[in-house]
Amino acid sequence: MINEPDVLVQLAVESAEGKKALDITVLNIGEVSVVADYFIICSSRSQVHARAIADAIEEHLQQHGAGQPRREGFKTAQWLLLDFGSVVIHIFQEEQRRFYNLEHLWGDAQIVKTPANM
Repeated sequence: MINEPDVLVQLAVESAEGKKALDITVLNIGEVSVVADYFIICSSRSQVHARAIADAIEEHLQQHGAGQPRREGFKTAQWLLLDFGSVVIHIFQEEQRRFYNLEHLWGDAQIVKTPANM
């Protein structure tokens, strides 16, 4: 079973990239919150695209021994959340991502990966 947050992040980002997720950002929130060690935030073009990204991430991580995540938002697929404990993955429709602006909300967190430094 995967317990290392860095490995979970790497696998999740690879899966999101494989499904053409947009604007993938990884925040190291472990220093500023007890919620998780990392947030992965990305955008999708549609509800179908958002679900495909989430399903690919979940399947890939489970193939590598990650447990079953807590899942939220799959009914409307405007903001999907996969909670693996130490890593929480947010998959937004672009409009919702701009509205909630988690990168700004968690502005004290270290940015590990953004589209600019891929």
